[in-house]
Amino acid sequence: MKIKKYKILVADDEENIRMLLGETLKDESYEVVEVDNGKDAVEQVKTNDFDCVLMDVRMPVLDGMEAFLKIREINNSLPVIFLTAYGSSDLAIKAMKKGAYDYLTKPFDIEELKIKVRKAIELKELTENVPSFEKEENRYASDEIVGNSSKMQEVFKEIGKIAESDATVLIRGESGTGKELVAKAIHHHSTRRNKPFVVVNCAAIPESLLESELFGHEKGAFTDAYTKRIGKFEQANEGTIFLDEIGDMSLNLQAKLLRVLQEKTFNRVGGNETITTTARVLAATNRDLEKLVESGEFREDLFYRLNVVTIWLPPLRERKEDIPLLVDYFVSKYSEKYKKNVRGVSKEVLELFMEYDWPGNVRELENAIARGVIVTSAPLILLEDLPQTLQSKIQKKEENKAQIDEENLNLPQLIEKIEKEAIIKALERAQGNKTKAAQILGISRKSLFNKLRYYNLIKEGEENGKSEDS
Repeated sequence: MKIKKYKILVADDEENIRMLLGETLKDESYEVVEVDNGKDAVEQVKTNDFDCVLMDVRMPVLDGMEAFLKIREINNSLPVIFLTAYGSSDLAIKAMKKGAYDYLTKPFDIEELKIKVRKAIELKELTENVPSFEKEENRYASDEIVGNSSKMQEVFKEIGKIAESDATVLIRGESGTGKELVAKAIHHHSTRRNKPFVVVNCAAIPESLLESELFGHEKGAFTDAYTKRIGKFEQANEGTIFLDEIGDMSLNLQAKLLRVLQEKTFNRVGGNETITTTARVLAATNRDLEKLVESGEFREDLFYRLNVVTIWLPPLRERKEDIPLLVDYFVSKYSEKYKKNVRGVSKEVLELFMEYDWPGNVRELENAIARGVIVTSAPLILLEDLPQTLQSKIQKKEENKAQIDEENLNLPQLIEKIEKEAIIKALERAQGNKTKAAQILGISRKSLFNKLRYYNLIKEGEENGKSEDS
């Protein structure tokens, strides 16, 4: 089988640097092409299939930055490593923002150079078979809920059943599972889709202000009430109001909300006018409302009013088959937002995503992808582009694997460890009686004493097995 010989382009106007790089890379079995200016570098990329480019920032005819931008137009997946003199690294950093793979400051460490080149080539090979995102119209639903798992299909069915009704809906699930997206989807598929959709986060607004936020206030109703304010229920009239984190609402406001649900009327703070609303109420919580009802922190009558229809959102750890689809969606979303050419995640990253339990659910995954898209200088999000929480997961996994490997490889030690633990448990079960312990273990009393001596479990006065059992 023929082994591929990787091809490196070296572009630097300093002959001694070119010679050093050329000899170093040839020693590593790379094929090397050398040029002394940016224009020739661009021409070489047009006619050759390179695996990596090492390029000086400052060169005659066409400088490194201009050459790099032209190379990107020819082959945007070709990794470029910039070489920069001390004091000009700002240019290299600017190039990295445009998608360069990395940069080295002169004088550079040869070993570091070898590592960067090797990783750049590995990355190129990883990305060669990664397809670009298809720009399909309506690729995802307009409500942005992504998922093909059976549990998410049940959620979609439930949304379809209740969307066109005016029923109050309680959306439940852990933080970060996408409860607001479900509320938006219900509104989007309802007959109210062309009317307002108003969101209120009950946990984010102080109690003293939440009443005014919900129902509005009259001028002079309290200090700083300089003008009349229209509340969210009035703004949502004929549309939908979504009350997020409803479990954090005070009992006083719960009573006023109950009136709205029962009578469809309310008063502004400091006002006497009775206002009617036809807003449909959707609510969400990550708290155990049943326990809050038992403890008196949540009104039972309000709970039943809100709980006409309940939609349970599964945590991400229970629908891991949706992770590749979510990754695809978020990479596409943030690549477009930040104008990056990121096309996916590496195999190692996806494996980690599938193993991780995601305590922050979809929101945590989205944040990890957004960060990865921002910081990566490659077409793929790599392990080193992930947040520290996930980096720690990798480190812990590697440490555990090393420990398991070490134990598995040292079989005699593992057997002794198990045997010692078995003897200790047998003695505990026999309440210290050596004869009974030997019977439990299925060995002779003499063998037991030999093992007790071997594992330093023998007590003074018990040598040779002549002591009385306790």
